[in-house]
Amino acid sequence: MLAKLCKEYNLKHFIHLSALGINDATDSDYAKSKLEGESNVLKNFPLATILRPSVVYSVDDNFTTNFMTLLNRLPAFPIYYEGKTKFTPIHCSDLTDTIYHVISKNIYSKIIECTGPEIITFKELLEKLQILIGKKRILLPFPLPIAELTARFFEMLPTPLLTRDQLRLLKYDNVSSGKYKTNSDIGVPSVRLFDQEVKKYCYMWREGGQFSTEKYIANKDLENIKN
Repeated sequence: MLAKLCKEYNLKHFIHLSALGINDATDSDYAKSKLEGESNVLKNFPLATILRPSVVYSVDDNFTTNFMTLLNRLPAFPIYYEGKTKFTPIHCSDLTDTIYHVISKNIYSKIIECTGPEIITFKELLEKLQILIGKKRILLPFPLPIAELTARFFEMLPTPLLTRDQLRLLKYDNVSSGKYKTNSDIGVPSVRLFDQEVKKYCYMWREGGQFSTEKYIANKDLENIKN
């Protein structure tokens, strides 16, 4: 709809945010809908640029914040496919830098895969978050039949922890396919590292909240020295 309106009003550029890894995940409804969306955009606005980001994270995301909430509350956390699924998380600021570059350099009719500077497995990601919030949880591998059964149960909740479609998506690595140019290829490599960026807001899930931050502790130590 938006692409069609952009063409009718002779707008010069249309940038569509899609998702990484959707070509391989042919059994996922989410991936199918993303591919259909891309097709509709290009049909109505052939010069559109399609960005396919990996998992996007920041202080207000629904990714790291949800995981830190669950890791903070649960004694154990389920992992699927042995936690080996690979991600290349990209910080929202790196993604907006890419969008600005596409606009300022007049890049048209391209599919660009947007990835962060690191490849992190699902298990490694959970381990990093545990360290950042100062928790130690059991990461419990779930066999696929049990995972599917729990996903069916979660789907009955208002905000499911996991759906069967998300479980299918976890079969596929969320990394650059090598078939398209990446943000690095067009001159905008991601520079923000996962641990360093999440550290800026993970204090909300740490014991002591804002009083657990290095800045507060340093100020407290300085006050003690003065006294």
